[in-house]
Amino acid sequence: MKHILFDVNIIVDICARRKPFFKLSCDSLEKCFADGCSPWIYTGSVQTLEFTVASELVRLKELDGCSLTGSMSLQIARKLLAIFSSKMNWLAALANEGDVFGADDPEDQQLIRALDRFPEGSIKLLSRDKLLLSKYPEKVISPEQYCQLPAEECKLHFIDLKAQQDQIRPELEKNIHQVLHHGRYILGPEVKELERRLCEYTGAEHCVGVSSGTDALLMPLMAWGIGPGDAVFTTPFTFIATAEVIQLLGATSVFVDIDPRTFNIDPQRLELAIRAVKENDPSIHPLPKLPPGVKAMVPRAIIPVDLFGLPADYDPIMELAKKYDLKVLSDSAQGFGSEYKGKRSGTLGHATATSFFPAKPLGGYGDGGAIFTDDDQLAEALKSIRVHGKGKDKYDNIRTGLNARLHTMQAAILLTKLDIFDNELDAKQKVAERYTGLIADKKAEIIPPHIPEDFRSAWAQYSMLAETEKQRGDIQAALKDAGIPA
Repeated sequence: MKHILFDVNIIVDICARRKPFFKLSCDSLEKCFADGCSPWIYTGSVQTLEFTVASELVRLKELDGCSLTGSMSLQIARKLLAIFSSKMNWLAALANEGDVFGADDPEDQQLIRALDRFPEGSIKLLSRDKLLLSKYPEKVISPEQYCQLPAEECKLHFIDLKAQQDQIRPELEKNIHQVLHHGRYILGPEVKELERRLCEYTGAEHCVGVSSGTDALLMPLMAWGIGPGDAVFTTPFTFIATAEVIQLLGATSVFVDIDPRTFNIDPQRLELAIRAVKENDPSIHPLPKLPPGVKAMVPRAIIPVDLFGLPADYDPIMELAKKYDLKVLSDSAQGFGSEYKGKRSGTLGHATATSFFPAKPLGGYGDGGAIFTDDDQLAEALKSIRVHGKGKDKYDNIRTGLNARLHTMQAAILLTKLDIFDNELDAKQKVAERYTGLIADKKAEIIPPHIPEDFRSAWAQYSMLAETEKQRGDIQAALKDAGIPA
């Protein structure tokens, strides 16, 4: 189980220290945390909790021969519940959980319905309610049963979206419900707010939210008019999307090898490749086979990739772009949040593409992306391209475009994640520094990531080099045995 929903009776046991159930209920809570489970309180139970804890405090005082006024018991109950709930997650009450008045116990039925939102087998209701325990044995568990379960191994995740979501859940739900209420699902106010805040974050003049990281790569090339006969220089050590967008426009990818320390495009080899294309001389640098009907290519653009979160070496790349009149499109799908000599990703090329795929440094809950630029004309062209090449309105189509809009719901999610993004980057930096230090201390035969001076990685991945294929396999097998994904 990954989640435990606490019934009112268990929370009252703990908050009111109700005997003889207090210790076992506390043990259940401790086990939940120890097993790495997420503990939940149902928001629809707030009033019942407040009333029941206050009433129980009065009853217990009376048993001790003392008295407690109703107002005092209510104040104490609220303080106790505030302390208890500070460590818990709040499970929102959804609309379909309100139509329960035909049930024998509407409040219990709400809890049972709430469980159905989670993947099967991932959650149980912790309760002492005998009727619930007998009627829903597959969904409800008693403190006695739960404490007797063997301790669950706390597994690591390559990217722990669940832990992140637990941290931001209230604000996340608030933003999502705002979209449901205003109903502007396409390019709604959250998209504009996200674009504004991303400009503020990166320092770029313009941000255009789009439907995916792939479209974020494709659209600047379209705006620059790149097509058949044009050469676009990029790295072969990247995801297929980098080269795919070049091919989609009929242009030709010219692959330039990487710096083996950083895994990013080598600026020295890049100039050789540019010269080879300009002079149509493969003796300078290997050239691809030309498409049918094309006798020579025209150098047009460079797509450096910020692989694993580390920026490419942009100063020499931009100097080459100026020297040979080329456009630079930064593929920062993994690099959002990274820094190069004091400048953030988004401001390092003529345009920057990033991805909001869930596994990326700033990831949504679906596809999404953004393009950054300081070029006013390019920004206007991109806004046109993302809505079918629109002009004054969507029926005035002035160019060939795409349906490439960022959905408002994804923007609402990304706004929530952006609030904690810098804290996550700082935490990743500390973890990466610890890994690197441990590798150095152990003098292991593996090479940690190389981060040049004045570079800051977004740590999309921590990528090490082994000396041999066998050693790499052994390391992976050892990590797998330890429950560490790699």
